[in-house]
Amino acid sequence: MNKYYNEVFKTLVKSYHEDNFEIKVHELLSKDNVNKTELSSIISSLCGVDVGFSDSYIDDLKKAIRCYESNYKIVNKVKHCNMECTEKPGKTLCQASCPFDAILIDNKCNTTYIDNDKCTDCGFCVDACRTGALMDKVEFIPLLDLLKGNTTIIAAVAPAITGQFGENVNIDNLRTAFKKIGFTDMVEVAFFADMLTLKEAIEFDEHVKVKEDLMITSCCCPMWVGMVKKVYYNLVTHVSPSISPMIAAGRVLKQLNPKCKVVFIGPCIAKKGEAKDKDLLGDIDYVLTFSELKNIFDTLNIEPEKLQEDVSSEYASRGGRLYARTGGVSIAIGEVLERLFPEKYGLFNAIQGNGVKECKDLLTKAQNGEINANFIEGMGCIGGCVGGPKSLIRASSGKLRVDEFAENSKIKIAIDSDCMKEILNRIGINNAVDFKDKDKTKIFRREF
Repeated sequence: MNKYYNEVFKTLVKSYHEDNFEIKVHELLSKDNVNKTELSSIISSLCGVDVGFSDSYIDDLKKAIRCYESNYKIVNKVKHCNMECTEKPGKTLCQASCPFDAILIDNKCNTTYIDNDKCTDCGFCVDACRTGALMDKVEFIPLLDLLKGNTTIIAAVAPAITGQFGENVNIDNLRTAFKKIGFTDMVEVAFFADMLTLKEAIEFDEHVKVKEDLMITSCCCPMWVGMVKKVYYNLVTHVSPSISPMIAAGRVLKQLNPKCKVVFIGPCIAKKGEAKDKDLLGDIDYVLTFSELKNIFDTLNIEPEKLQEDVSSEYASRGGRLYARTGGVSIAIGEVLERLFPEKYGLFNAIQGNGVKECKDLLTKAQNGEINANFIEGMGCIGGCVGGPKSLIRASSGKLRVDEFAENSKIKIAIDSDCMKEILNRIGINNAVDFKDKDKTKIFRREF
């Protein structure tokens, strides 16, 4: 979000929180030299809805927020772009950033447009665009009404959150901060990554019989999944049929409490798109990014570093917390393999794609049978999730903080978590062998 959009967003959040939203929107649209069509698109996107300008715009906007639905496109063009950023070999910055060639040229209007059939809502173009012509929708305003009520709302935070809000802010400070906003509680998605670690290890044991076999993990990165499905679709048969830790968090929490709402908070626009996939719709109710959360904290005068810790018992493992950075998934799964299937661990040969270019190179080699590995992990951002476009600190700093937090975990390997075993028992999975039962593990499955 550029500086202007940040300020508009803060104005919208403050006014909605203080019940003078209509007045503030009217003031924004009444300023001199304002293009009302463009500004209304920007405001709508910052409110998480899709409402065009009209004489009844404010009423339509309020109604759309009240009747919010989550089945919409995330990335949209909100204003005209004259393509001044075009560079050799003739591509605009947004075109060059798109892994799926979903941004095309309208020669008649001399501008770009998004091919929605190709677009996966990964959001790379939003980060690349210097003019603010491309935006992703922000889902906090529709969430505010729920936060003011009595609904059970759980913040599910990505493993990459460690260190994002200050060197002295730990996971327990953040739990307090979320409760001040109105959340019922906060949980680490690393805990649900532990569950996927166990499933992926068992998938590897089942599918990799000799060192020449291949397994492509579907954990974590929606850009990686989208690339396999849309570009390298002949490799889909090698993809593990697993949901991401984010989706696992939503499904498990909702099975334990069907009335709860789950909000994922992470460094990535692509997670907003993943939550809208037709086969996953409803598993996660809202997605916020770290940068959006920072604006919310600032607007509501919440300073996590000054808050008391709301301490919970240890439940996430070192391995689950390492999912935040490139190589973490491979480490976590390898360690479980070594414990459960030591003979199969000898075959385990993992390789990682670090960023879009490396991911493409790896998948191309896999297509051509030229890869010297039998387990491929892909992360669309360099550094992994710590390098996400909506992170608040450098990827290198994020990795250091994540590694430190992970190494200090009391639970080192997923299968040693008594809390995980207890929760799995409550959803009908009583031991590692049950992960081979497709009916019992349906909650963690996604067919590609």
